[in-house]
Amino acid sequence: MERQTLPIACSLTDAELRERRESVLQKAAAGLLEVQELENGYRYHFPAEDAWLHLLTDIINLERKCCAFLSFKLVVESDSDSFWLELTGPEGTKEVIKSLLNWN
Repeated sequence: MERQTLPIACSLTDAELRERRESVLQKAAAGLLEVQELENGYRYHFPAEDAWLHLLTDIINLERKCCAFLSFKLVVESDSDSFWLELTGPEGTKEVIKSLLNWN
């Protein structure tokens, strides 16, 4: 079975995106420790605290609905003092992530 190519775009309206940025994305940006560029996306480093874990899972749940082209990977290691959130996707994904999140 051939996998359908998804458009590399966010389905939120401008107003919805503005609200999303103000409600959760700016909160996450405040805790950002480091950004690593990947070949097909970005890797974001956050403190290993329950509040950040909850916020990151909320972001994953919200963003997977409006940006179906994204793949999410949340790395939580037992012996680490940090979490990593990876956002990746097909060619063109990095540009969209950079413009939508403005975390870079």
